[in-house]
Amino acid sequence: MFRKLLGLTTALSLGLAATSALAQDALIEKVSNHSVTETLNRLEAAVTAAGATVFARVDHSAGATKVDIDLRPTELLIFGNPKIGSPAMVDGQTAGLDLPLRVLAYADAEGVVRIAYHSPDALAKNHALPQDAKYLQMMKGALDKLTNKAVAAE
Repeated sequence: MFRKLLGLTTALSLGLAATSALAQDALIEKVSNHSVTETLNRLEAAVTAAGATVFARVDHSAGATKVDIDLRPTELLIFGNPKIGSPAMVDGQTAGLDLPLRVLAYADAEGVVRIAYHSPDALAKNHALPQDAKYLQMMKGALDKLTNKAVAAE
């Protein structure tokens, strides 16, 4: 009985570790040189200048305040380009769960402002999209370029 329990515990631990590693690989984070609001202002300007559409901006901190919860500054920008995202949904309609793209800006426990987003590789994996799809490469490049502009010191 002890061996079965030990084996089950080991398998569970390895499974959780693998799940955690996959989740970490799918999340890309960058440190910003600006406040949360300024970081998202910069990102929004970069998105608009690139010809993409901003669909929404969510201030999670303001929402938390409305229900008497103290949340460090946390804002989300939802944006995309149907020319890039729509082909992904043609290949796997459930990709619409994760599109348009989203970037979160937040202040961590030490007050460091960070941005985070899911890698388009995770989009491909979660929705059985072709790993070599041109739109995934375009999403990766756009997310990297736009978020770099948002966090840049200049």
